[in-house]
Amino acid sequence: MNQHSTSLSSYDSTPITAIATAPGRGGIGVVRISGKDLTPIIDALFAGVLKAKPLTPRHATYLPFTQADGSVIDQGIVIYFKGPHSYTGEDVLELQGHGGPVVMQMLLTRCLEAGQAAGLRLAQPGEFTQRAFLNDKLDLAQAEAVSDLIEASTEAAAKSASQSLSGVFSKVIHALVEKVVHLRMLVEATLDFPEEEIDFLEKSDARGQLSAIQAALQAVFQQAAQGALLRAGLNVVLAGQPNVGKSSLLNALAGDDVAIVTAIAGTTRDKVTETIHIEGIPLNIIDTAGIRHDDDELHPDEHRSTIDTVERIGIERTWAEVNKADVILHLLDASRGPTRADEGIVARFPDDVPVIRIWNKIDLSGHHPSVDEMDDATHVYLSAQDHLGIDLLRKELLRIAGWQQTGESLYLARERHLIALKHAHEHLQNAADYAAQNDQSLDLFAEELRLTQDRLNSITGEFTSDDLLGVIFSRFCIGK
Repeated sequence: MNQHSTSLSSYDSTPITAIATAPGRGGIGVVRISGKDLTPIIDALFAGVLKAKPLTPRHATYLPFTQADGSVIDQGIVIYFKGPHSYTGEDVLELQGHGGPVVMQMLLTRCLEAGQAAGLRLAQPGEFTQRAFLNDKLDLAQAEAVSDLIEASTEAAAKSASQSLSGVFSKVIHALVEKVVHLRMLVEATLDFPEEEIDFLEKSDARGQLSAIQAALQAVFQQAAQGALLRAGLNVVLAGQPNVGKSSLLNALAGDDVAIVTAIAGTTRDKVTETIHIEGIPLNIIDTAGIRHDDDELHPDEHRSTIDTVERIGIERTWAEVNKADVILHLLDASRGPTRADEGIVARFPDDVPVIRIWNKIDLSGHHPSVDEMDDATHVYLSAQDHLGIDLLRKELLRIAGWQQTGESLYLARERHLIALKHAHEHLQNAADYAAQNDQSLDLFAEELRLTQDRLNSITGEFTSDDLLGVIFSRFCIGK
């Protein structure tokens, strides 16, 4: 029985079509069609052309692409994949022509016209890959990896997505499930024959097996968390008073002048975002408006000024970004030390977000580039203007992110995968608690193992709701 039979109950099997290449101009463009039987559509598209020589599955055929009246739209290559030996598991037809947007749209319109009698319609985002999943060509983790590979922003992310697409992540999850199933079989067999129960947990080394499963799950989670970093990266927010060097630090990290830098306080009125990569991890560095109040403590060399409406809005947006941050870089002026205003800023930082204190302008203070681990936070001394200590900050960002270089290939995991693994870990811990009660709670032990299995199966899609499938595939690009 198909493992996705519950989802297949609502499976719309009408043929679908879409432009499968990216919008814009290119040397080649592809229109893709998928359906249970594409013979009527093929006959309508190439009436008279293919009578002498029908399409050979998995072979390229050079043909004219014509309108219904015989006028030529383009000339290109047709490749026919007979199901189930195709990407979707259905019949698939690919028309490869010149990649101009007008040509592609004309070709798509012609396909819809030729397939009208067969019910051919435009594909929804991700529908080709969804059909591949429903027809057991890919499991859910592999299907998600298709989208991740397309969207990969670094070479490391692309390699990890390719690993997941090839089934490496799925194999690891299946291996975990097999261990859980084996232990479930032992427990449930004992429940079925209670008269033979003689200290089951000791005889079968159930506790030892459970401990091994927990250790294996923890290793998988660590690898998945590393892969999730490659996929999603971190939002790093630069916060602090005006004129402490936030924009200069953004430019130093980005290696380019992406933000305006002047000696005038309050130059940055809205956020400036730049994505950089450190060891393949994308970091979204967000420069924000300087935080101050009309009654802030000022340095003797500064002059009090009133905050205008635009700057006030910028400060409000700064706090909004701070509250969404994965990491906060709190910039301070090393040449003058902390002020009452700096203490007020710290007091408003979220408790659950890591903070690195950046003491900038060491070229003026006489400090040397360094990193100090203090009780309140990690302190980094640097000069954004002279690019001193920038590498120290990069290393601290990797450490805060939890990134560790490993010799193993990573698989690109998603947030839902991490959540499922966390829940599986919780159920295994519950099972361990019941195991501590010896054979008195074997039924509860068995139930926690079942819940663990369900959580793990949700990653590959063997236990997944239709609602979740809809959300996942709706985020794909059209034509994939």
